[in-house]
Amino acid sequence: MRSHRIAVLVLPGAAPLDVGISAQVFAPKHGLPYQIRHCSLAAGPVEGRDGLGYVVEHGPEAIGDADTVIVPGYNSPLRQLDQGILDALRDAAFRGARMVSICTGAFALAAAGLLDGRRATTHWSMAPALAREYPKIHVDPGVLFVDEGPVLTSAGVAAGIDLCLHMIRRDHGVRASNDVARTIVAAPYRSGGQSQFVPRTVPEPLGEVFAATREWALHRLDEPIGVADLARHAGVSTRTFGRRFVEDTGYTPMRWILRARIDLARSLLEASALSVEQIAARVGVGTGANLRLHFQRVLGTTPSEYRKAFGGKLAGSGAPPPAP
Repeated sequence: MRSHRIAVLVLPGAAPLDVGISAQVFAPKHGLPYQIRHCSLAAGPVEGRDGLGYVVEHGPEAIGDADTVIVPGYNSPLRQLDQGILDALRDAAFRGARMVSICTGAFALAAAGLLDGRRATTHWSMAPALAREYPKIHVDPGVLFVDEGPVLTSAGVAAGIDLCLHMIRRDHGVRASNDVARTIVAAPYRSGGQSQFVPRTVPEPLGEVFAATREWALHRLDEPIGVADLARHAGVSTRTFGRRFVEDTGYTPMRWILRARIDLARSLLEASALSVEQIAARVGVGTGANLRLHFQRVLGTTPSEYRKAFGGKLAGSGAPPPAP
């Protein structure tokens, strides 16, 4: 399998965590076919922030043959960028490279015109500036990340982890993404629609209860589960549970349950020889027809096509995948 080339554009004032996220998630040690290169205006030292700087091996030519270009967040994102960098970003997008930003890296993609007419996000504190400076962008300040197909943007700091894991899911399936998440000790799945922050000044002491309820539900996906069941487990009213659940996850309870069932189905399709009908029963959607319908709506593909793309070496064993 040919390596997927990733160019990480380290601009002056780049945020250390933003740069480090892609290096960790796409590291060769995970056994996935990614080749990551760091570049800047020129090879050599690059001024960083928060007391850390960088030495990169490549100039903007690394963007020229990259399959994915990632722009981490950087200081002073409203400053004018080097024209050569903007041209390199435009050229990469034109030839079909996947363009990605973390945090204020969205301003670089915006300056290159790559977000015009698209939905995008950035750190919530900079979202008003992005919307003001680039009115052609549909800025969503409340989500963790936005996947627009060839262009992906994430919110600030740790949301970059969620976006990078999402890209692995897209490239290699949920099992590979879960393996990487386990290695880097990260949450295996936070949806792009999850809120950047919970809009409460003093959180009520229900977060751990809701986490326990989500875990409880994940072990019972083959059973009928309704909002009343979830609220009963959490010890709150259905109205309170529904409102707080949306605030915490960005999903209604039943939409979250459906997504969890789809993800379990993805794991089984990747790592077992169970039939579509058997998987549908195991994940609680009833029939193979229901599973195909939900797959098409959520993922834009069929279970059979998904298995063909992501079925791994364990497929055919009939054994379920290991627990996440």
